[in-house]
Amino acid sequence: MTAVGRLPLSARLLLITVVLLAIGLVVACALVLASLRAPLVKRVDNQLSVATELVSRFSPETVAALRPGAEPAANTALDLVTDVHVVYSFADGSPDRAFRIGPPGDPVSVFDPDEWRVRVVPARYPGGDGVTLTVAASLKDVDAVVDRVRVNCYLIGSVLLAVLTALGYFALRAGLRPLRLVEATSAAIAAGDTGRRVPEVAAPSTEVGSLAVTFNDMLDRLDEAAAARAESEARARRFVADASHELRTPLAGISGSTELYRMGALPERADVDRMMDRIERESRRLERLVDDLLLLARFDEAAPAPRLEPMDLRAVAVDALHDLRALDPTRPVALTGPGGGPVGPAPVLGDEARLRQVVTNLIGNAVHHTPAGTAVRVGVGMVDGWGVVEVADSGPGLTEEQVGRVFERFYRTDGSRSRVDGGGSGLGLAIARTLVAAQGGRLTATSGPGAIFTVALPGAEPQE
Repeated sequence: MTAVGRLPLSARLLLITVVLLAIGLVVACALVLASLRAPLVKRVDNQLSVATELVSRFSPETVAALRPGAEPAANTALDLVTDVHVVYSFADGSPDRAFRIGPPGDPVSVFDPDEWRVRVVPARYPGGDGVTLTVAASLKDVDAVVDRVRVNCYLIGSVLLAVLTALGYFALRAGLRPLRLVEATSAAIAAGDTGRRVPEVAAPSTEVGSLAVTFNDMLDRLDEAAAARAESEARARRFVADASHELRTPLAGISGSTELYRMGALPERADVDRMMDRIERESRRLERLVDDLLLLARFDEAAPAPRLEPMDLRAVAVDALHDLRALDPTRPVALTGPGGGPVGPAPVLGDEARLRQVVTNLIGNAVHHTPAGTAVRVGVGMVDGWGVVEVADSGPGLTEEQVGRVFERFYRTDGSRSRVDGGGSGLGLAIARTLVAAQGGRLTATSGPGAIFTVALPGAEPQE
């Protein structure tokens, strides 16, 4: 990395700006000087022409009689040129005569084209036939003017460059202030202040404003992702803890029964039979729990594609009604439409086996969590283009908290982990919602009066 690359962004921008400004001032001065000299030299040429025409009318004697620099006409014509030399060349072989019009000094015999402008004309004074007049004007005054302009140009340019550099420094500091705020916010977040956000320092339509908005959106999404991850980890920990407890309960029953048998605490055959029945029940319960956990794990990893086929939910509802009567013949049951109206067709595309499993779970849930003799209603039909099966009971219903959490894994409305009464593991409703969601439907719970669980699937064209 170069030395410039290690500089802060503000220093690099200021350096680039100053360098470009300096180059611009140098180029501008060079162009001004180049364009200034040419018209000055042209003006010298014009004045030289006037002076030549004037002097060519005087004889050498007249010019010699004049005091250097005292000729009024010549001085009037030569306002830019102060040093003019005149040479008379005679055709008859007479020696050349040189004169100087301007400040006193020695005659110039050698002319440098870069320092003098020369004009040769025939003399026009009486008796000057055959005489050639050479007039030379010095460009030192032009050079002096150009030098003064050059000095002033670079002096003014240097002052201007210094002033603009100072102004640019403060302007860059003000312009980069939003970026420093972003940097300070990033440092604060890295230090642990995750709730920090970049203040609105510029309009969102600007680059800095857009950066601030994007940065804040990124932070919000990171916070949401972190919260979701923390919640997921908490759910995973609760799941592992609950699963461990649920698995431990039947295992403890089996282990206790075998320990009693080993200790000889079951002397009678009837005692052994009762203990074997308990071991069988706990084994089956353990098997169901493991199957439920494996099913949920498969859906969490990659939900298996359901076998969707045209069907009518009325068949599932009628079977659910029969299951209700088989589970508790003392309960009053009814088959209605959604909400208690008339039964109607409910054509959908669904996995019939999975839907029967869902509805069976809802029926068992209604029987288990309501007092004996509580009426249960099964409704089926179409609602707003959705095929619906609902299981409603006339029991005590659900609280608002229970409605929000009833589909969580291992959640039980009684808040107890005891399974002495033969209750479930708290996975049935979670599995039921997962099975319905895999078919593009939804399973919801409402309360009042009683509890109502509703399975809804997108409707399909009726089949013959």
